[in-house]
Amino acid sequence: MKISTTTNDPWHCVADMQVYFVHDSLQTRLPEAVESKIERARQAGDFPSRQEGTLSFYPESEQGCAAGRVLVIGLGKGDLNGEVFRVAGGRIAQKVKKIKTARIVAVLPEELEYPAREMSQYIVEGLILGSYQFGKYKTVEEDDEPRNLISELIIAATVQGDILAAMKRGLTGAESACQARDMANEPGNHWTAEDFAVYARKLAAEFDMPCKILGKSELRKLKMGGLLGVNQGTTVPPRLIMLEYRTGRQVPVLMLVGKGLTFDSGGISLKPSAGMQDMKYDMCGGAAVLAVMAALGRERPDNVDVVAVVPATDNMPGSGALKPGDIIRQYNGKTVEIISTDAEGRLILADALSYGIKRFKPEVVIDLATLTGAVIVGLGHHTTGLMSNDDDLVQRLCRAGEQSAEPVWRLPLGKEYSKQLKSQTADLKNVGGKGAGTITAGAFLQEFITDTKWAHLDIAGTAWNFTEKSYVPPKGPSGVGVRLLLELIREWQL
Repeated sequence: MKISTTTNDPWHCVADMQVYFVHDSLQTRLPEAVESKIERARQAGDFPSRQEGTLSFYPESEQGCAAGRVLVIGLGKGDLNGEVFRVAGGRIAQKVKKIKTARIVAVLPEELEYPAREMSQYIVEGLILGSYQFGKYKTVEEDDEPRNLISELIIAATVQGDILAAMKRGLTGAESACQARDMANEPGNHWTAEDFAVYARKLAAEFDMPCKILGKSELRKLKMGGLLGVNQGTTVPPRLIMLEYRTGRQVPVLMLVGKGLTFDSGGISLKPSAGMQDMKYDMCGGAAVLAVMAALGRERPDNVDVVAVVPATDNMPGSGALKPGDIIRQYNGKTVEIISTDAEGRLILADALSYGIKRFKPEVVIDLATLTGAVIVGLGHHTTGLMSNDDDLVQRLCRAGEQSAEPVWRLPLGKEYSKQLKSQTADLKNVGGKGAGTITAGAFLQEFITDTKWAHLDIAGTAWNFTEKSYVPPKGPSGVGVRLLLELIREWQL
């Protein structure tokens, strides 16, 4: 989508639609024709200024408006924050999906005590995220109506400042999240471990990033028993994808590890058939991590080096599959007794974490995974579970989560939880029993971290069917984690 700004009188800007924003208790300057329509709506008992309220009309030619339509978006009556404008952007997108609107002029309500650059960023984010559609596999008939897509957004403001730069930030974050949604929406037979590798190579070529892909024979030489073990029941070979963003400066190294389980049947510990089609989303962590790398390639920050590691496979119940009771040896030498083959994500992440830490020596590691159903029981589909061995990193992630409206909630770790993973026949069990399932999964991963600062984000509840908003689909993948991690990196300081 093309983005730009203007200081011209927006009422005379040629567009398919002009958009104005009104707050219920704060005055904003509006064209007389718009004020008149709002007043008539109020007299009729409608209140377009309430949050998510809208009013649309076709201006009369004698009113001098250069747009075919006018849309008024309500901002509510509470305190203003980024999420208010993100939701407003999503409301514009919802309207556009119903009508043919390619060129939009959005008029900033500059009388409000809120930074214009932040308004601009969040409106763009909401608009792009709310416009998302995945129709790749739908057959298009000749008489089908074309999808209504926005081709250009112009933000009108009397004072420009760094509004365009803020719009670009919003565009990069939102488009990258949509890329993660695209990957997650791909069916398991069209998005395999090799497709992850192909996408990583594409990013490497586009943004000049070092890229290394390990195949099955290389994984065997490295003795990655977790990734190889999970892969035993399938005919599709595994991949370990490594992609690096380097600044060329002496800066901290942040390693992002994303679970790339392209389809999870549960293996021998087979999942119920009802809803199993959603298990194509078990690679949302890996999708988010690579989408962040795409965003870094576009923005080129100079404050941190970032390494992405994605262990990728599917988990199938083939004749060679892992069995409950089997014992495997992970990359770092620890042995694991398999209690449930459906607790496979931690096995592939364990290899990726220990190998990545040894190879790249990062100052900080963050892993992102749709790891446990237990996190949905505890936090629903509204908040990501967070576990960490470092309080400062937790605070950074909490701030980034608040800023991006992708909230996180810290859960405890400790020897009491680690004790649940003790095995009589191996160093560890891969399941710690019914109690504290999300925490014991995090405790399992912690066994492969050594002394590195580390955080684990369990996005099983938020990666799909995330809290429904104007810019979040009611069903399907949300792209969660992309904007959170991008916000963390943008603000990263020693």
